[in-house]
Amino acid sequence: MTMSSDSDPPKVPQFVPQSLVSDLQSALLSRRPAATPPEATSDEPNSEEAKGGEASTASPAEETSGVGSSSADVAQDASETKPVVLVTCADGINSAGLEFLVTALVSTGQYDVSICAPESGKFGLGDSITVGETIVATSTEVSGAKAFQVSGTPVDCVSLALSAALFSWSKPTVVISGINKGSSCGNESFHSGAVAGAKEALMCGIPAIAISLKWKNESLDTDFKDAVNVSMPLIQGAIRDVKNGQFPKSCFLNVGIPASPSTNKGVKITKQSEWRPMLSWQATSAKKLPSVAPQFMSMHQSLGFQLAQLGRDASAAGAARRATAQKKNVEVESVAAAGKPENKEVVKKQFRLELVEKQQDEGLDGDLDYVALENGFISVTPLDVQLRMHPEIQGSASDWLTSILKGDEEA
Repeated sequence: MTMSSDSDPPKVPQFVPQSLVSDLQSALLSRRPAATPPEATSDEPNSEEAKGGEASTASPAEETSGVGSSSADVAQDASETKPVVLVTCADGINSAGLEFLVTALVSTGQYDVSICAPESGKFGLGDSITVGETIVATSTEVSGAKAFQVSGTPVDCVSLALSAALFSWSKPTVVISGINKGSSCGNESFHSGAVAGAKEALMCGIPAIAISLKWKNESLDTDFKDAVNVSMPLIQGAIRDVKNGQFPKSCFLNVGIPASPSTNKGVKITKQSEWRPMLSWQATSAKKLPSVAPQFMSMHQSLGFQLAQLGRDASAAGAARRATAQKKNVEVESVAAAGKPENKEVVKKQFRLELVEKQQDEGLDGDLDYVALENGFISVTPLDVQLRMHPEIQGSASDWLTSILKGDEEA
């Protein structure tokens, strides 16, 4: 994965300090491995032999015992010092993006990986949390890593995992939210469950990365594997720099992967755009009831019990519809002059929201997250947890409020 070769340094939002950007650029640049000292050649004499003394020898039993004990100590120390990586994903515990990412992290053998993710897809919920209701966390396993599937939102998952109620560690080294299906660029980040999970981690003082894969009609779940491959250098560099104290402070990284990850043009540090997809509300038929069979069938093991329960549910639903149809669905709005109530029928309509991609405008700044992503780059945008108010907007609002209050006093 290479950095973009643009000659000019990328522009960044005003609220991001220049020192933070410099740190981020350093973190993304490839680093040379530390030089290792040359191994001693066989021509060099043993120190004991050089002194003319006899080298002490140990019995095979002592050697075996010593090696076994040493290996166990090393394994225990390595386990205790492994960086803890907490993974969540707004697409759910069974999503392809989460599974490929966790598999790659576990296969390195370098990290203690834990997962806490919604039991089903919770995309588009943004920063929503579950208050006053019981949520259930059920233990499971993903690619050999300990996991919990939670009946809550992405923010619920991160908050619960960081509360020390589920895992043995006190806090993770880093939180990775993703890899999610669909872009989280621009103003869409306000709706994004991936961004919300990373933002919650940062609010709790934990470095975080949100990763999303741009999705097209021709995209396949296997594209997540390519997305993981191009993300791993960035993830591993981030974990290393968090441990070294070199990871950028006071921000999380919102990473966008282009629709064809394996043919990306490199990495760009970008700034947040104002892009958002077009919201299209589609009317649906009120008579068309959603199918409950797939969800129901996955919850039970006995086919006979499934069908019997499904039949009872269908009968109950039919009875409820017949009872409702017998009632007049009216609302008393007013009483006419003659004393007769004026009835008005209550109208109910059903709609489904669909997101429609908008055509990219020509001549836009190439350092905007959405533009860079469309042009085939991996977009890395440092984001703050707060909505900052620009001074000129604050001044304008202050002038307006002053004029309103002054007008009220004069009146």
